[in-house]
Amino acid sequence: MLPGNDTQISEFLLLGFSEEPELQPLIFVFFLSMYLITVFGNLLIILAVSSDSHLHTPMYFFLFNLSLVDICFTSTTVPKMLTSILTQNKVITYQGCIIQMYFFLLFAGLDVCLLTVMAYDRFVAICHPLHYMVIMNPRLCGLLVLVSWSMCILNSLLQCLMALQLSFCTVLEIPQFFCELKQMVQLACSDTFLNNIVMYFGVVLLGGCPLPGILYSYCKIVSSICGISSAQGKYKAFSTCVSHLSVVFLFYCTGLGVYLSSAATHNSQSSAVASVMYTVVTPMLNPFIYSLRNKDIKGGLKRVFEVEAIKRPVTLGLKKCP
Repeated sequence: MLPGNDTQISEFLLLGFSEEPELQPLIFVFFLSMYLITVFGNLLIILAVSSDSHLHTPMYFFLFNLSLVDICFTSTTVPKMLTSILTQNKVITYQGCIIQMYFFLLFAGLDVCLLTVMAYDRFVAICHPLHYMVIMNPRLCGLLVLVSWSMCILNSLLQCLMALQLSFCTVLEIPQFFCELKQMVQLACSDTFLNNIVMYFGVVLLGGCPLPGILYSYCKIVSSICGISSAQGKYKAFSTCVSHLSVVFLFYCTGLGVYLSSAATHNSQSSAVASVMYTVVTPMLNPFIYSLRNKDIKGGLKRVFEVEAIKRPVTLGLKKCP
C-alpha cells in the first residue's frame, strides 16, 4: 500500500500475543480450553434455569440472560483468534472488523447492564422482601432486559457508524487479538475528536453510570443485613448476594486493570494479555461463581440429569417392544 491517506482500506492485521511459532500451539490449546469451559458452563446454567420450574424467578431469569450474553461475548472474539492461529493468517477484513467491534461493544455493554439489573433485583429481594414478587413482576423483568438491549444496540451502532467515518494511513496493525474501538481510533489519520467524545460518552454511560447504582444497592443491602437479628438470617441474606458481588468485583477490577495497563505501557502484548481477563476469563469464571455456592443451581442441574437418566431406560424399553 502506498504511503498516505487511504479511506478505501480492505483489511487490518491483528497482532495477537506472540509471533513465536513454538508458542502458537500452547496459545491455541489454552484459549480453546477456556472457550469450551465458558460455553459448556454457561450452557449448563441456561439448561438448569430453563428446565427447572423452581428456578423460574427474577434472579435466575437475569442469570439466564447473563449466561447467554457471556457465550455470545466470548464467541465474538475467541473463534476468530483460534482460526487465525490455525491458518497462520492474522488478517481480518475491514467489514469483519467493524462487525466484530459492533458485537463486542454490544455484549460488553449488556454484561454491565445485566449486572446492574441483578444488583437492583438483590436490593429489592433483601430490602423489600414482602413486596419482592409484586415489584419484580415478569413485566418489569422483561422491560429491564429490553431496555438494556436497546441501550447497548444504540450505543454499538453509534460507535460503529462513527468508526466508519475514519480514514486510515499505511499502519493498519491492531495490537490486540480482536478489533478494539480504542485501538482502531488511534490508527486513524483523520480527525478523531468526535470519535473520542462519543467513545468516552459510551464508556461513562454504560460503564461508569451503573457503578454508583450497584454501590448504592449494596450499601442499602448491607444496612438491611446488619438490621437482621439472627446470625442465620444474616448468613442466608448475604449468601444470596455474594455470587453477584464476586462477579461485579471481578468484571470491574479486570476492566480497570486493562485501562491502567494500557495507560501505563505501550507494550502491545501486555495490553492484549490484560484484555484476556475481562473478555475471556471473567465469562469463564461466572458459571463457577454462580453454581459452586448456589444450592438452587446445583439442585436444578441434578433434577435435570435425573429426569434424563429416567427417560433413557424407558425410551430404550419402548424401542425393544414389538
